[in-house]
Amino acid sequence: MVLDARCFHYLAFFLRTWFLHGAFEFTLYFPKSMSIQDTYRTDLANFLGINADQISLYWKGRVGLYAVLKAMGIGPGDEVILPAFTCVVVPNAILYTGATPVYVDIDPNSLCCGAQSIENAITPKTKVLLIQNMLGLSYKVHELVALAKAHGIYTIEDCTHGFGGKYQGQFNGLISDAAFFSSQWNKPFSTGIGGMLVVNNPALKEPLQKINATLLPPGFKDRAVLSALIWARTYLLKGYTYWTLLRCYRWLSKKGWVIGSSSTEELSGTTMPEGYFKNMSQVQCRIGKIALKSLTDAMIIRKTNALKVHKWLVKHDKTCVPEFHIEDHAFLKYPLLVQDRGAFLEKAEKARLPLGDWFVSPLHPVKSSLIPWGLNIDEYPHACYISEHIVNLPLEGDLSRLINFLELYQNEIL
Repeated sequence: MVLDARCFHYLAFFLRTWFLHGAFEFTLYFPKSMSIQDTYRTDLANFLGINADQISLYWKGRVGLYAVLKAMGIGPGDEVILPAFTCVVVPNAILYTGATPVYVDIDPNSLCCGAQSIENAITPKTKVLLIQNMLGLSYKVHELVALAKAHGIYTIEDCTHGFGGKYQGQFNGLISDAAFFSSQWNKPFSTGIGGMLVVNNPALKEPLQKINATLLPPGFKDRAVLSALIWARTYLLKGYTYWTLLRCYRWLSKKGWVIGSSSTEELSGTTMPEGYFKNMSQVQCRIGKIALKSLTDAMIIRKTNALKVHKWLVKHDKTCVPEFHIEDHAFLKYPLLVQDRGAFLEKAEKARLPLGDWFVSPLHPVKSSLIPWGLNIDEYPHACYISEHIVNLPLEGDLSRLINFLELYQNEIL
């Protein structure tokens, strides 16, 4: 990867921020009292209308998935069903327990898995069904939970894209045995990185407490770097800096110089990285408490903008999210299918529009062979097709420039 002068400018600025501001943030955010985690957990519980003791906090959301799998007693010889269109960290969490991920192709309209496809994948070894909420869109959750119960299978909702959204009037994550959420960059609300687990099945409470007792505390470097990243994102990330900062951040993440969404070990293999099973820091809790206060207003804006995009796509006879999905859902991004993703994103960069590339492969963001994760791409045509053509549209703020962009390049949209 070739970095331009702007990237090195931002790198120098980041390093200065790390040493100066990062250290300051450490002092500011780490009082002796640990009550901030309890109050943050209470805020989350009040938002969802559940008890605070149902919530566990983690350094990253995927850690919550691993924790609840362990609490369920999942291990070697067990199978976990999940979509063949997800982030690689999801099958990683399964593999770290010694269990086997069993993939199911997605419905190209909902981007989620249908009941019949899931039932066909169930075997006597199946112990868990993972129900994914894609870009804020839930799909047939009650039906899938009922199917799993009929087979004596645990259910876990992957709500990493859907905190705050609802399905048939009920908050995402409250229907299954458990659900894990993410509050990383570009999620419904952000703590920089981070996530949580909600447990609805009381039988899991005691084993989960024992698992959580082994969580590692975040180190000084983790906390200082995260503080600096939060500051840099808050004050540097603008529409005109998005693409440069994105490339810079991904490059720094690959080098291991900053905290990335995923570590190099997570993207290159199936061995659990050192320090993976980590607790949430006070930095994240404080940022989360602030961000949670504005979530409802942010969701109203996202839904309003999602409807604008939807109407434009319907008007121009383009592929769009089915109408019945829209009513209660928390649109994190709006999925759009295009003929040539690379060319379309290049045009978006020139127009200074922050389009996203979730998911660039059936196991995002891995573009090499997926065989180490047990996925043969030839067996999942829908997931492969979608991952070759999907981009996602931002839903924050004024969309007038985005709509004009779609008008200009509408012939490239499927």
